[in-house]
Amino acid sequence: MADNTRRLAGTAYLNVDGVSYMVAGDFAYSPSKVSRESLVGQDGVHGYSEKPVSGHISGTLRDSGSMKLSTLNAMTNVTVTLELANGKLVVGRNMWTTDTQEAKTGDGTLEVKWEGMAVTEE
Repeated sequence: MADNTRRLAGTAYLNVDGVSYMVAGDFAYSPSKVSRESLVGQDGVHGYSEKPVSGHISGTLRDSGSMKLSTLNAMTNVTVTLELANGKLVVGRNMWTTDTQEAKTGDGTLEVKWEGMAVTEE
């Protein structure tokens, strides 16, 4: 058996409420809780502002014959799990899809993004 302890990237597996989806391209995620912006005046840096942000998981799926874009678009309150090649598990709970989903017939792909209150790395 090959030793995969040094594998850092290359594969990913996606499940939404226990249903597997084909991952066609890169996925991204953000467990960030806040966004900060520097507050700069004419006399120097004054500090920063801080606003809450939603966590997200997004990427490119393959449009399988059995998948319906309307199902993705209707997703609210779902659990999204993304298993990465390095062994990390990214979990988003109570998530919803944002944007509209559009399939590309040339390569059978589509972009999807889920947002929610929290994304964690386990």
